[in-house]
Amino acid sequence: MMIVDDVENGSLGPYQDRPRTFPNMRSKPYTPLIFRILMGINVRILVILLLLGFGYVFYIGASTSPIIVFVFSVCIISFLLSIYLTKWVLSKDEGPPEMAQISEAIRDGAEGFFRTQYGTISKMAILLALVILGIYLFRSTTPQQESSGIGRVTSAYITVAAFLLGALCSGVAGYVGMWVSVRANVRVSSAARRSAREALQVAVRAGGFSALVVVGMAVIGIAILYATFYVWLGVDSPGSMKVTDLPLLLVGYGFGASFVALFAQLGGGIYTKAADVGADLVGKVEQGIPEDDPRNPAVIADLVGDNVGDCAARGADLFESIAAEIISAMILGGTMAQRCKIEDPSGFILFPLVVHSFDLVISSIGILSIRSTRDSSVKAPIEDPMAILQKGYSVTIVLAVLTFGGSTRWLLYTEQAPSAWLNFALCGLVGIITAYVFVWITKYYTDYKHEPVRTLALSSSTGHGTNIIAGVSLGLESTALPVLVISVSIISAFWLGHTSGLVDETGSPNGGLFGTAVATMGMLSTAAYILTMDMFGPIADNAGGIVEMSQQPESVREITDVLDAVGNTTKATTKGFAIGSAALASFLLFSAYMDEVASFANESFKQVDIAIPEVFVGGLLGSMLIFLFSAWACSAVGRTAQEVVKEVRRQFIERPGIMDYKEKPDYGRCVAIVASASLREMIKPGALAIISPIVVGFLFRVLGHYTGHPLLGAKVVAAMLMFATVSGILMALFLNTAGGAWDNAKKFIETGALGGKGSDSHKAAITGDTVGDPFKDTAGPSLHVLIKMLATITLVMAPVFL
Repeated sequence: MMIVDDVENGSLGPYQDRPRTFPNMRSKPYTPLIFRILMGINVRILVILLLLGFGYVFYIGASTSPIIVFVFSVCIISFLLSIYLTKWVLSKDEGPPEMAQISEAIRDGAEGFFRTQYGTISKMAILLALVILGIYLFRSTTPQQESSGIGRVTSAYITVAAFLLGALCSGVAGYVGMWVSVRANVRVSSAARRSAREALQVAVRAGGFSALVVVGMAVIGIAILYATFYVWLGVDSPGSMKVTDLPLLLVGYGFGASFVALFAQLGGGIYTKAADVGADLVGKVEQGIPEDDPRNPAVIADLVGDNVGDCAARGADLFESIAAEIISAMILGGTMAQRCKIEDPSGFILFPLVVHSFDLVISSIGILSIRSTRDSSVKAPIEDPMAILQKGYSVTIVLAVLTFGGSTRWLLYTEQAPSAWLNFALCGLVGIITAYVFVWITKYYTDYKHEPVRTLALSSSTGHGTNIIAGVSLGLESTALPVLVISVSIISAFWLGHTSGLVDETGSPNGGLFGTAVATMGMLSTAAYILTMDMFGPIADNAGGIVEMSQQPESVREITDVLDAVGNTTKATTKGFAIGSAALASFLLFSAYMDEVASFANESFKQVDIAIPEVFVGGLLGSMLIFLFSAWACSAVGRTAQEVVKEVRRQFIERPGIMDYKEKPDYGRCVAIVASASLREMIKPGALAIISPIVVGFLFRVLGHYTGHPLLGAKVVAAMLMFATVSGILMALFLNTAGGAWDNAKKFIETGALGGKGSDSHKAAITGDTVGDPFKDTAGPSLHVLIKMLATITLVMAPVFL
């Protein structure tokens, strides 16, 4: 691999004379192919191409609906704002040369891994696209498709094209997340030399750039795909497809996004936590040196991991969350509009796109509301960064309530039920409150200002074992409140939708599921600001590492330590938020799956009876899949960390001068170890997630054929999906919260409590943090992606089970 350069060959002079000089691990600059092509085009030609592109986008938008034009306009404005944020962040200085050199080493390691990882993922995506193409070419068609004239071949190519586009956009979202983080980290470090507030603002605006691009791409990608299909297929013209059936053609897009997000999260999570665990076990525990000490051979790999695991992977993750939620809500909106005979169903179908367009607007206001103060003294009292971020979140929440209410009145008003829009506005309010409560619950269980983490820290004073017991029990306990909140949200939203006044031909209420979909949209209506807070975490963590490695004054490190601790909490709250939204989105996709099966089978499919032995077995297999996936993800971190530990120990033994700055650590060797191992280890759990539902559904389909139960395969897969969702939500909550609490219990002790750094309590807390690392950054985040991917893959592969 290109990042395996031997750092011994650099002409850096004697190490003891220049302990702050770090290797350049770049063999040649890396830029993705698509960006290299764009950069090679003449500027005038590029401008013309962009204008033509914008012209095409607005042409198909105008040919589809004025709502689409509005969505396009907001997304383009948000992209322009993200460019402004980028220029503002990059205009900040990089600090002294030693900071810039460390940042370059991190950047090169991250870009090298990204190139190799996404090269592997792209090959697997192309292979899966061919499989989907083969299945769709030989599958049966629904009566709706036959009546609209869309045959097997057209349907196959549409699904594959949507899948590949979703995968491409997800990959670009991941690259954007990493690109900004590896350039912002050193600027946050430099800003911390002046003031805490400026460092906070730089980190927030860097995260805001990534968030706006990710959310904007998810929205505009689906909008362009929808408008293109609308114009190309002549939707709503005589003898063609109805607009209410169009959202089903977008499912491939969500599947592509889920596919890339799962492998990005797995590979990046294994990378970052294996490097972190290896660096901590040998450096902090065995050698007693600080966390990001330049003498630790694994420190560069650890800092690279923050970018590929927390920034690139989280960008792809949130992109997938938003795409899955938009598509599932569009499907349910179209289905409900069709059943209720609504004259103009476009408002119900396009409502999710408008909600997320307003999300871009209100989140931008929230991001820009965080400003630096006039006092630029590094000696000024450090304000609570979490309080500042919460103020920005509160501004965003208030605006979300107002814009959501306006959106429902604009798009969901119908003469058939004049007050229905108000019920749906209340559904959105339920979702917004749910998101806020989820953030608060996760903050309560992971922030060391609150009792749970302080109790966990106190347990460290009696040893390593009691720390582990306390952390596990805290994680288990933390599942209760979120589940209660989700339960209340689903029932409340369903009831509000059910009583909205919308009825089908038989007079039966028909708005319950769509009410739940609206609540999910409400929960994700501040997704861009939530993602900003998430990106803030790894950027602050990297900044602290650069400050430590470049040996800046203790006052600067104090600022980055505070930002890092807050970043741990914001990362944990974002994961809790993502799990909650995954639960609601999976519920919606499950309902869409049952509707899809009913369409193909041409018979009712509304219930799954777990009293049937085969169906119950499907449920058991779904729960087993969650536990086996989690085990393989955690063991992958453990095996890779063992390799790092052996390498770091070897270097300390063979190069004793490292501890006295007389010899240079081989950073590149540790980077190469985790990069190759994480790519190897991500394949098995990822393949398990993709293959399991297909194999189970096909086998039980065959069994059902011979036993006279034609829907057996579909029912078993439905039970598998249902049980996997329930088990996955609980497991993800446990893993994420326990891991975050262990991390911040260690941070609390490092503030000087219970003996401070180097004490027995600190060593026990490091053990807990080490155990929690694969929980919170590998298995936990991968699980909520897995849940949504299972839902989308069953929806795409529904014909296989019949």
